[in-house]
This record gives sequence, C-alpha cells and structure tokens, in this order.
Amino acid sequence: MRGSTTRRTAVALAIAALSVGFAACGSSKKSSGGKPGSGKPAVTLGAKNFPEEFILGQLYTQALRAKGYTVNLKNNIGSSEITFKALTSHKIDAYPEYTGELISTIGHKNTRPTSEDAAYQEAKQFVESQGLTLTDKTPFFDRDVLVVKPDYAQKNGLKQLGDLKKLGSSVTYGAPPESRTRYQGLVGLRQAYGLTKLKFKPLAIGLQYQALDAGQIQTADVFTTDGQLASGKYTQLADPRNIMGFQNVAMVIHKNVAAKEGSGFTTTINDVSSKLTNEAMQKMNAAVVIDKNSPADVARKFLQANGLL
Repeated sequence: MRGSTTRRTAVALAIAALSVGFAACGSSKKSSGGKPGSGKPAVTLGAKNFPEEFILGQLYTQALRAKGYTVNLKNNIGSSEITFKALTSHKIDAYPEYTGELISTIGHKNTRPTSEDAAYQEAKQFVESQGLTLTDKTPFFDRDVLVVKPDYAQKNGLKQLGDLKKLGSSVTYGAPPESRTRYQGLVGLRQAYGLTKLKFKPLAIGLQYQALDAGQIQTADVFTTDGQLASGKYTQLADPRNIMGFQNVAMVIHKNVAAKEGSGFTTTINDVSSKLTNEAMQKMNAAVVIDKNSPADVARKFLQANGLL
C-alpha cells in the first residue's frame, strides 16, 4: 500500500505539472453562477476499446458533470467501425473520434489531407453530411506508427516503412485485428510501400509491445501517444507517404443532441480538448497503462490541475 500511495502521489504531481495557467483561471471557474447543464436531457457518451479512449471518456464525462450535465458513459464499445455504428443507431449520443479515422475508416477515403487542419475540415464535412457535428480538435494527434527494436533497426538499416521491403517475408507485423482491412494498416503498407510479403499477426490493443519484446513479431503497430514510447526502448519508423494520416481528436455529436444541450455543452468539451497536448496524453497514458492507475483517477487529477473541475 505504501508503494501504491507513493505512485499515486507521483502521478498526481506529474499530471499537475501539465496545468496550463491554473492559478490564473481557477478563481474565475469557481465564480460562475448557475450550471449550464442543469435541467438538460441526459446524454450518453461512448468510448472506444483502448486506454487512451477510456481516459478521454472520463475527461469529458467528469468535466460535463461538473457543469451540471447528466452524462452516462458507455466504455469499451469497440473499434471505430463499431462505435460509429453505435452512434448512428442512437445507442450513444456522442464519442471522441480521431479525424483520420473519420476520413479513412468511416468515410472510406484513401487520399490523405496534407495537414491536420485540412484533415479536420474534411472530417467535419463528412460528419455533417451524416447529420452529426464535430467539436474543436485537440492540439495532440495520436496516429498509428510502426516500431521495431533499436538493435533490429540498426542491424537492418531501418529508418522508414519502405525499408522493411528488403526483409521480405521474414517480417511479421503485429497490429489490432481491424488493421488487416484498413488503409492505415496492412492495406496501405502493401499498396503504398509494396510490403506484399509482410506477414500479419492480429493482436489485441496493448499486447503489441509484449509480442515485440518476446520476438514473436518484428514490427508492431502502436500509437504515438503510448506511454511505452517514452522509455526509448523502441525505434519508430517514418511514414513519408503519410498512410497513417492525421489523428487529432474531436467529439462527434448528433446535431439535435448538441442543440438540446446548448452552447455550454460544446464549450465544456472544447475547454477540455484545448488542454490535451501530446505530452499530456502520453503522460496520462503512461499513468494508466504502466503505473496501473484508473482512467477515472488520472482524468480527475488532470482536470483539477487545469481548473476544469
């Protein structure tokens, strides 16, 4: 228990260090009058099936509840395909999604925008055509990236994805099952980089590092905000053809739900999103995945440190 307490204290301090202007904005947050969510209809938020989404779900849920909104959180729904279907079938009212996923996985476009702003605008245009709306994007974007062990990269001269081609069928690529049919996965690796001999090993999200460390695979598809990448134990391969796209996060919401909840609803979401830098997300991911803190606790400490609770 003593070790657990020390860890929680360290995590709290690390997350508190990410606060942006907390002292300046804290008093103004508390001086507001009535809560904008009071009397509004209940909302169901969803979250996809990996730790970063669990954290995001908690961040938005807790911040909205603090403003008086009644929020139910449905966690661990599934992949983008499954969660978006839950949204369009009205099983949930909103969920945080990645702009590149909206364009490619949901919108089925393989062409890649040239900037994160262009990706956001394209994603916004797509969701609005579906009767949905998109909140502001986060400063951070979390894209897929292929990593290898540093000694393996050095031995084989690996710097970018195309370099894997010279290794032929000796390379096993470990990634979530849905990567088999995604352009920002096996399809794009084969079409854009000619990696037709790459062997595919489906792995649940979170098991890629373990498989790579054990030598079961030679390259793993992971996320750029993973806490494990801060360790320096893995070499990231560049993606010069940008098959992974830009992956800023924004909340996808039914337009009628956003209208019923009022402007304070999207303002609260945007206030949270504006604080989510790459550094903040990587530290929160590490606190959950490596240090085994709960997403709810990590989210609460971050929101408190940034004057959002």
